[in-house]
Amino acid sequence: MAFPGRTGFYYYLYPGNHFRDFFMLSHNQLKHVSALKIKKFRDEYGEFAAEGNTLVQDLIQSPLEVASVYALQSWIVENLRMISEKKLNVYETEAQDMARISSLSSPSQVLAVVKIPDGALKVLKAEDIEQLEEMFPGIFQMLSLVLEDISDPGNFGTIVRIADWFGIRTIFCSESSVELYNPKVIQASMGSVARVRVVKADLHSLLDEIKGRIPVYGTFLDGENIYGKALGTEGFIVIGSEAHGISARLFSGITDRLFIPSFGGSGNGKAESLNAAVAAAIVISEFRRR
Repeated sequence: MAFPGRTGFYYYLYPGNHFRDFFMLSHNQLKHVSALKIKKFRDEYGEFAAEGNTLVQDLIQSPLEVASVYALQSWIVENLRMISEKKLNVYETEAQDMARISSLSSPSQVLAVVKIPDGALKVLKAEDIEQLEEMFPGIFQMLSLVLEDISDPGNFGTIVRIADWFGIRTIFCSESSVELYNPKVIQASMGSVARVRVVKADLHSLLDEIKGRIPVYGTFLDGENIYGKALGTEGFIVIGSEAHGISARLFSGITDRLFIPSFGGSGNGKAESLNAAVAAAIVISEFRRR
């Protein structure tokens, strides 16, 4: 319950008969959170926003640092124990203010502001990639993803979620790919951003550095049928953009060309292509199935 006569915060009674303060949302705080919709301010503040009960609770339980939580009173009351245990900074927010800070067409009950980990915005250049094994211990004994020019936020976030599902811990992506902390990427990833390391890198330098040390697989229309191909337990899987596929500048770094066959026949009843997320899921699943 709320106790009247206090300014700046409310007190609630939570299980165990203890008291806890919850701050009221100020105008400056409202502007700060709203600004996180824009990349410039995400970079400047070193924070991103995540919305929705499942996603927010996932991030609260993750190693990422949740700077603050903005929620309707009903959500606060339902989650008092977790708020207390995690010592969260919670701002009670009215529905009209949730609509202002939300990136969703239908705002949820809760939004979290999360700290971007140190170094997460760094782009790996050629000189950094020379130290790849030191920066990513065990990288040559596992599967990793390489994403080139994936510009659709929904696809990108879904690929991060797929990687998490199949136990892939590292994704390298081109500088021209969509930003990881874009709100639509965060929503599509459903918390997987906390468990999968996504790094922007000079992909040409990356593939040059690993050449001859580990297989590099790419998807092509003239590749070998993936269902008959011998696949290893480690390697780099390159997924190109939907519009152009893998660019010619990366061809020399790819050791194994794969093809996902269609079973839809020919003519008007056949899909022309797969989107990047679906292609990634099929390829990774086939590796894990072996």
